[in-house]
Amino acid sequence: MNKELEHSFVELLEKHQNIVHKVCRLYTNNYDAHNDLFQEITIQLWKAYPKFRGDAKFSTWMYRVSLNTAITLYRKSKRTINIQAFEGVEFKIKAQDYDDTEEQQLKVLYKAVHQLNDIEKALAFLYLEDKNYSEISENLGISEVNARVKMNRIKKKLKTILNP
Repeated sequence: MNKELEHSFVELLEKHQNIVHKVCRLYTNNYDAHNDLFQEITIQLWKAYPKFRGDAKFSTWMYRVSLNTAITLYRKSKRTINIQAFEGVEFKIKAQDYDDTEEQQLKVLYKAVHQLNDIEKALAFLYLEDKNYSEISENLGISEVNARVKMNRIKKKLKTILNP
């Protein structure tokens, strides 16, 4: 690839890397797995970048490649790799006046989301990222109506998980 293409890819990746980190957090439970998945997604983005036509926003395309890569690896790793539970990780630095209510709620939510299947996780993730149903359907390759129906089912499932 030429230097101009490489430069534009690196610039866009740096600008939107939080998307990849959020996907990694959704599909992994520890630091090493997160880094491995981040690296794999970056490789897949790099391989696919020459085919990026700009029909959709870069961030939308990045969500799609990231989620597809994570789902593919998640399905493979589920059969072979044991991972460390997220609950075992403790944060060592805390300000005295810090209210960790939101952090605890996020932990509970992520724990509940981890119980969903891979497609449900992707849909919930995009929904929590404030993507509209049109963007969700585009990212996941499903109809908008199907995205709405699935999201309603996921909400009910999460309510059951969170409030047994």
